[in-house]
Amino acid sequence: MKKMLLTNFMLFFAILSLSSCTAGLTEPELDFEPPKYVEQMPAREDKKDFTSTGSIFGQGDKPLFSDRKAMNLNDIVTVIISETATSSSIGAKQLSESDSTEFGGGVFSKAGAPIASLNTFSDIGFTAGSALRYQGQGSATKDASFTTTVSARVVKILQNGNYFISGRREILIDHQKQIIQISGVIRPYDIDQNNNINSSQMSEAKILYKTEGDVERATKQGWGTKAIQAIWPF
Repeated sequence: MKKMLLTNFMLFFAILSLSSCTAGLTEPELDFEPPKYVEQMPAREDKKDFTSTGSIFGQGDKPLFSDRKAMNLNDIVTVIISETATSSSIGAKQLSESDSTEFGGGVFSKAGAPIASLNTFSDIGFTAGSALRYQGQGSATKDASFTTTVSARVVKILQNGNYFISGRREILIDHQKQIIQISGVIRPYDIDQNNNINSSQMSEAKILYKTEGDVERATKQGWGTKAIQAIWPF
């Protein structure tokens, strides 16, 4: 009975291991279905009864004099991502501790002198000592830069007029998938005449860049290595 249970457990563990290994070998794909918000929005109806006011500053979709900026929900704005991260840190620590103990004939009060004189021959008494020293030093330097452009849409117009925007771009080339995602809050005044805004002008900015495919799998530790490192005491 115990042997059967052990066999079943080993079989279950082997199947689980194989499924974990094959799960990371799936090829990246792109989903060309429209996003949920596109399906949820009602289709726009053309207004045929639009009345012209006779002014060149009209309020239609193509006014003669107006900036081509994002002004409404789901309008598009181009985010120019230009981020540079530079950091340097140095740490050092030093610890030193020592102690000593001596025990001789002096502790025997009046008999201390005779015992001390005999210490040369009888070796009465002892001394002990210990020392502990630790020294550690570490340093780290990082210099990284990332530049690209992503189109984002206006998800929400806040009460003060600022926009919360969110955008995502996926590129699949030779089974290598690149994902760029961004979100944050911007001011409409910071959008230039070309409908562009720099990522440095975003508040609560979140920028994600990752890859999926053979290169990502080659640089990623396996689950077995992670499990061993989690319990490795040294």
